[in-house]
Amino acid sequence: MAVPQHAPTTIPKAVVDLAGDGRWMSQHNRFIAETHDKEPEVVFLGDSLIQQLQDTNVWRELFQPLHCLNFGIGGETTQNLLWRIAEGTLDVIKPKVIVLLIGTNNFLNTAGEVAEGILEIVRLIREKQPLSQLLVLELLPRGEKPNRQREKNSHTNQIIREQLRDTPRTAVINLDPGFVAEDGLISPQDMPDYVHLTDKSYRKAFTPLRDIIIRYLDSAELPSTSTQGGLISRDHPADEL
Repeated sequence: MAVPQHAPTTIPKAVVDLAGDGRWMSQHNRFIAETHDKEPEVVFLGDSLIQQLQDTNVWRELFQPLHCLNFGIGGETTQNLLWRIAEGTLDVIKPKVIVLLIGTNNFLNTAGEVAEGILEIVRLIREKQPLSQLLVLELLPRGEKPNRQREKNSHTNQIIREQLRDTPRTAVINLDPGFVAEDGLISPQDMPDYVHLTDKSYRKAFTPLRDIIIRYLDSAELPSTSTQGGLISRDHPADEL
C-alpha cells in the first residue's frame, strides 16, 4: 500500500499561539524540566487522549506505580509532537518503554499522510531512543455514527500495521475493547463527545496495556524479547512477547 512521500504531517511545527497565553510552550518547557528531574521507566507521548489519561484512576492505580511520565498535550497533531521530540523531549531520559498515540487530530489530512506522520515520529524516536521498546497505539474510532474520520483512522491503522510489522523494538497495539457496537454506534457512556474517553472507558481500553508494559519492563534486558516488533492484540498480549 503506497504511502505519500514528504507529507506535511512529517514536518515539525510548533503550535501557533492564537490565544496568546503560551500554554502549549509552557507545557513543553515543563516536560523538558521533568526530564532533568526524574528518571522514568515509561514515557507516554501523544495528544489529549494521552494527556487526559493521567487524570484517571486507571493512571493512578496502574501506571503511576510503574514510574511513568505523561507528555501528552491536547489538540496536538503529528507535526506538533515531532517538534517537541526534535526540541528535546527525549534527549535526557532513558525510558525502557515509550507509548505513542497520535494522529486523530490530523483530520484535514489523508490516511496516508497521517500514517506517514506517525512513521516519521517512530523514526525520530528510534533515532533518539534506540534501546527503548516503542508501543504504537492504534487510533481509536471516533464519531457517534459511521463517518469518514472513523474510516480514515481505520485505514491509517492498517498502513501503520503493515509498515511497522518487522521494525525492531517497535510494536503496534490495538487497545479498542469494542467501542463500536453492532449497530455501528459509539455509546456516550464510553465517549461523551464521541472522541474522548470516560474514566470507565479508559479502564476498559488501557488496562491490558499495563500488562504489556510490565512484560516489556521485565524483559528489557533480554534481547530475544525486547528487540521483537509486530502487532499486539489487547486480548492476547502474552502470545506476542
